[in-house]
Amino acid sequence: MMKSKPRLKRNASLKECLIKGMPHSVSRGFAAAAALLWLWSIACAAEQVLPSIAALDFELIDDTQDKNPETLAAQKKRLALISEQLRKEFNDTGLYRVLDNAPVAGYIAELKAGQELRACNGCEIDIGKKLGADFVLTAWVQKVSNLILNINIEIKSVASGQTILNKSVDIRGNTDQSWSRGISYMVRDMVEKKQGRRK
Repeated sequence: MMKSKPRLKRNASLKECLIKGMPHSVSRGFAAAAALLWLWSIACAAEQVLPSIAALDFELIDDTQDKNPETLAAQKKRLALISEQLRKEFNDTGLYRVLDNAPVAGYIAELKAGQELRACNGCEIDIGKKLGADFVLTAWVQKVSNLILNINIEIKSVASGQTILNKSVDIRGNTDQSWSRGISYMVRDMVEKKQGRRK
C-alpha cells in the first residue's frame, strides 16, 4: 500500500507551507533570508522614529582673554574635535539622528561672520528649518582658567522655538582628554536621564 503524505495543519502559515515543501538546504536559505529581511525592517523602522537634530559647532567663551597663538590653535582644534565627538555619540547612542550641516554651510558661515550662534536671536531655528530638523543644538565651552572650564549645550525644538534642554558639565584642565571626557559624560548622563527628546 502507498502511504499518503501527511497533511499540513489548516492553520499553518504560508511560510511554513513553503518551507515544508522545499529541500532542506533551500528551506534553510529561505529562513535565513526571511530573518535578515525582518532585522532590516526593524532597523529601518528604528531609524525612522529617531528625532533629527542639527548640531552646530562648539564656540568658545574665553574669560582669560588668552592671546597665545599656540593655545588659540589648540583650543580651535579641540572645539572641532568635540563637535564631531558629540555628533558621533548622539548617533551611536540613538539619542538623535544627526543631520549633515553641509547643505547650509554657506548660510552658517555668513551668520558666524557677524555673531555667535549661541546668541543670534533665533538664527539657529532658521538653520534647523532649512535642514528639516526636529531639534537644533548650540554649544559652547566657557574657559574660566586653564584649570576650570565648562561645556554647555542648549537644545531647542525647531517647531516651537522653545528650549527643551540646557545642560552643562564642569571639567578640570584645558586638554584634549579633559574636553573629550566631558562630552562622553554629558551624553551618557543624557541617555541615563532620558533627556533632550521632548518636543
